[in-house]
Amino acid sequence: DVAVFVNPHDGRYAHLIGKQVINPADDRRLVVMADEYVDKEFGTGVMKCTPAHDPNDFVLSEKYHLPKPICMNIDATMNSLAGKYQGLDRYECRQQLLADIKDKGLFVKVEKITHSVGHSERTDSVVEPYLSKQWFIKMRPLADRALQDSEVDFIPKRFQKIFRNWMENAEDWCISRQLWWGHRIPVYYHKVTGAEVCSVDTPSDVENYRQDEDVLDTWFSSALWPFATLGWPNLTDDYKRYYPNSVMVTAYDIIFFWVSRMIFQGLEFTGKSPFEKCVIHGLIRDAKGRKMSKSLGNGIDPLEVIDQHGIDALRYFLMSSTAPGQDTRYIEEKVVAGSNFLNKIWNSARYVLALLGDDFAPVKINFQDLAPLELHILQKHEKTIAAVTRNMDKYQFSMALKHLYSYVYDDFCSRYLEMTKVTLGLNDQALSSSTKQVLYKVLKDIVVMMAPYTPFVAEELYLALPAHRESVMLEPYPQMERIKGVRKHHEAVDDLYQSIQDIRNFKVERNLPPNHPLRIKIRANKEPFANFSRYLARFAFAKQLVIEAEINALKGDVAFFYSSFDLLIEEAVDKSELLAKLAKEEERLRFEISRSEAMLANERFLSKAPSDKIRLEKEKYLKNKDLLGAVMKKIADLK
Repeated sequence: DVAVFVNPHDGRYAHLIGKQVINPADDRRLVVMADEYVDKEFGTGVMKCTPAHDPNDFVLSEKYHLPKPICMNIDATMNSLAGKYQGLDRYECRQQLLADIKDKGLFVKVEKITHSVGHSERTDSVVEPYLSKQWFIKMRPLADRALQDSEVDFIPKRFQKIFRNWMENAEDWCISRQLWWGHRIPVYYHKVTGAEVCSVDTPSDVENYRQDEDVLDTWFSSALWPFATLGWPNLTDDYKRYYPNSVMVTAYDIIFFWVSRMIFQGLEFTGKSPFEKCVIHGLIRDAKGRKMSKSLGNGIDPLEVIDQHGIDALRYFLMSSTAPGQDTRYIEEKVVAGSNFLNKIWNSARYVLALLGDDFAPVKINFQDLAPLELHILQKHEKTIAAVTRNMDKYQFSMALKHLYSYVYDDFCSRYLEMTKVTLGLNDQALSSSTKQVLYKVLKDIVVMMAPYTPFVAEELYLALPAHRESVMLEPYPQMERIKGVRKHHEAVDDLYQSIQDIRNFKVERNLPPNHPLRIKIRANKEPFANFSRYLARFAFAKQLVIEAEINALKGDVAFFYSSFDLLIEEAVDKSELLAKLAKEEERLRFEISRSEAMLANERFLSKAPSDKIRLEKEKYLKNKDLLGAVMKKIADLK
């Protein structure tokens, strides 16, 4: 210790500033000094200053030009400056010092304080701050050039300010490390005179020199990556083609450690910024939003996730859940959802490939020859390409995937593929041929659009397609085409899909099985709607379907109105029978609600049951309340 510090505004110690106190460890006199760095509220408000073994104390010693004596050896034993404690291990020294203070009658108390203590990652040993000689890079010229000449655009923009703030306040960079692995420091010492040579070039009489054993900081070496990997300092073809790079993607926690250093080293060594844009993403946290750490035991081994769900399911989760600059919570259910989505694509591809057969040959589609359903899916397809491309250009990857998911799951798999089961059974050769061409185009484009996100599944499916290239990575990205003749059919196809969904909902609301036959009447012009009637009849399980320009609704008919037609369903169930079923369901729900209310009012249950069980009971209670409300509405509607 070289001094004792107090806060200049602390009235308890104002009269002691400038006086001396005695260090009980070695009876040396220490000056009492004042600095606002000292926290008046922490402990006694008095802080001893040990510059060689505490980074904050070191800053104070620089400010007040204090000496910096080192009292430890590099093996954490005490050296000669420790006096009678010389040779003791640091922990032994602390215990002996405490015993000596007690013997002198100076002991007051031992107080445990929780604070940040550095530990070795490999050995878990406590790391002792230790003043040593190291090599530094003078940062001010490099930082100023980065501030003036850097042309890197940060996405999101707010990280540009963070980068500039670090450069404006950059301190000299310690680049030497005492490690076995790394680039050797280019410093040489003459074996006789001890003269130092710091140079990229090896001394001509290198046999008379020894090289410094330290290596460069990992981040120094990593910062060379944008150009060193391309053959620099040689101006190779790769260097000319790929440097500067277009986009760098990384997390916000290493903007200072890596991004800023790549920028100023790129400017220093090549005269150019190493990349045009830097897209910043967040960190992966656990489901509760906590940072993953060994101490919390909440880390996720990605290899285990990959073994269980597949690498593309994990990639899909990460890409679909991440917004630029925002942290992401790891939720396994979302990985499972990604796996299910990929299974959906896989099974759809198997269906399409089986339809295409071995003799299929893709040809350019003539939009004039397409039926309304094919024109409709292609228009949805073009809108999806536009939305995905637009969001990828803005680095909004999760939004791009959201559009792609909605299109693939809803428009392609759940609707259009189901319709083709009717289309391909009509024995219409021309319609069947054009449908297969559309299926091929749509599936291929979906696979190519998925490739940046789920490359392994995409590659497997792509190589199963007819007329494929060597890899999906060599396939041109889908381009938008202007499709004519869509508008007049688009609304009618939308109405068709909506009517099928409404009929399914109608059956659910009345507790009817999905295949329950219905009598359906369509109020529409007969000729245009005739093409759609076969699809409606199939998926509505219509045992009778009548299409007329004018149809009067009968009492009891359920009506649905659309832009291109009206749909009437003859009452398909005995109301008294349905009311009886609903009454029975009402009775069951009321019993469950009453049971839950009794449990949640029971103090013994609330005090002794596990929190998860209480939570589940509350959720069950609320769910049954909602279900009862829906049942009561159905009863009221029927009455």
